[in-house]
Amino acid sequence: MSKNILLYVTGSISAYKACFLTSLLSKKGYNIRVIQSKGSLEFVGKATFEGLTHNKVETEMFNNDDPIPHINIAQNWADIIVAYPASADCINRMAAGLADDLFGAVFLANNFDKPVLIAPAMNTNMYNHPAVQENLKKLENWGCKILPCGEGEMACGTKGVGRLIEPQDALKLIEESL
Repeated sequence: MSKNILLYVTGSISAYKACFLTSLLSKKGYNIRVIQSKGSLEFVGKATFEGLTHNKVETEMFNNDDPIPHINIAQNWADIIVAYPASADCINRMAAGLADDLFGAVFLANNFDKPVLIAPAMNTNMYNHPAVQENLKKLENWGCKILPCGEGEMACGTKGVGRLIEPQDALKLIEESL
């Protein structure tokens, strides 16, 4: 039986890598549903993920198809939840327990019944900011698995830590967590 993977894509220039990860997961036979933040839609359109997954991309808390999508996705559908890429905003919102969007509500409704993997992706100064570092530790203490960041040239032209883990490496860690 194929495992169900919920992929949350946030507003990061590295959102294009989520397309590659989705393709790798799909080729392995996993069933993937994608939730996109509003910011991620500025980088990658819904049609890309819908074509790769053959599933509708979710962006809104409320829709006509499912009156309680956050409960059904978290408790009845997903075998694992992966935030890839996880922006500073995503990490800080998760650590604050905010549930004013679909992913925040899914995260709370799951309550760590299923594994939650977080792949940080941001500028080095943002990654090293005390708020982000404290919130990553908080999420890890709660039971999330924080995926390692890469180091190198950033989209902004600087060099440092905060690069999104490569899709092939993320795939291995996802499979280890299933």
